[in-house]
Amino acid sequence: MASVQRSRRRFRRSIRTTGAAVAATVVALTALAGCSSTGGKRAEEAREQAASGKANVTTPRWKVAMVTHSGDGDTYWDIVQSGAKQAADKDNIEFLYSHDKEAGRQAQLVQTAIDKKVDGLIVTLAKPDAMKRVVKKAVKAGIPVITINSGQEVSQDFGALTHIGQDEVLAGEAVGRELNERGRKKAVCLIHEQGNVGHEQRCDGIEKTFDGKVKNLYVDGTNMPGVQSSVEAKLQSDKKVDAVVTLGAPFAATAAKAKENAGSEAEIDTFDLNDKVAAGLQDGTIGFAVDQQPYMQGYEAVDLLWLYRYNADMLGGGKPVLTGPQILTKKDAGKLAELTKRGTR
Repeated sequence: MASVQRSRRRFRRSIRTTGAAVAATVVALTALAGCSSTGGKRAEEAREQAASGKANVTTPRWKVAMVTHSGDGDTYWDIVQSGAKQAADKDNIEFLYSHDKEAGRQAQLVQTAIDKKVDGLIVTLAKPDAMKRVVKKAVKAGIPVITINSGQEVSQDFGALTHIGQDEVLAGEAVGRELNERGRKKAVCLIHEQGNVGHEQRCDGIEKTFDGKVKNLYVDGTNMPGVQSSVEAKLQSDKKVDAVVTLGAPFAATAAKAKENAGSEAEIDTFDLNDKVAAGLQDGTIGFAVDQQPYMQGYEAVDLLWLYRYNADMLGGGKPVLTGPQILTKKDAGKLAELTKRGTR
């Protein structure tokens, strides 16, 4: 009898131990499920946040201004802004954009940004002499400056942290070599903004590597009918011209119309890219395009200023951060058409 009672007591203790273990396991599994659920929810929230353009960081809401030499209606700068705005959304930055093609007024806009005590400044130096004093003033005021697109050769002297863009001379040299491969003998380099050092450097680069002859043709880029008539007149008067190189995407289509009206066989090539250039590459009305990736210029400039403010980081080691040149031809046109439509190429 005593033996039976002892067996019953051992059985009850076993049941209690097992029950406790099961309960502990259930609690642990429940906790794990809760963690998994929370993690999944957080991951989903992060994805939704990125898609909505909300900040992915918890740093203060810094203010960054970009001041460029763009004229009105230049689609190139729409792409630059697209990249800058996306980086600003990600980095919790208030992004301010202003522009003026006249160098003195561009300098005034930089002064306005200084007066607003921005936390970072992005500028172009298409006409560096007019911008030197005000950029140095911003640096002296403790505002970190990054230059983009133009002014690579003076960026460091002006006190900028780095320059983001393509080396314009190297880009021109790439065009000269491409023209050689295509068997061209006489080219026109269409300069649509007089005094823009970057434009002059592109044409100088072409002349440096092109085995044929190249002649600069100066036009007023704000007057497209005038641009078309100037190119048309040049092609009519000189039938030996077999290539016209425009220095901006909006001018490529205009040059193509001028070629058609002049009855010329010249190939139209261009710097920069937009949806019309991508279509032209595809249908053959444009031979090739030189892309300096403007979306990347805007995005990287804002992102680098955030990295500098947050962690004292800077790319380049004192050297320019190059975004081009990239030669694009008909074989690239299919993919480019998709990207240009969304405004990132």
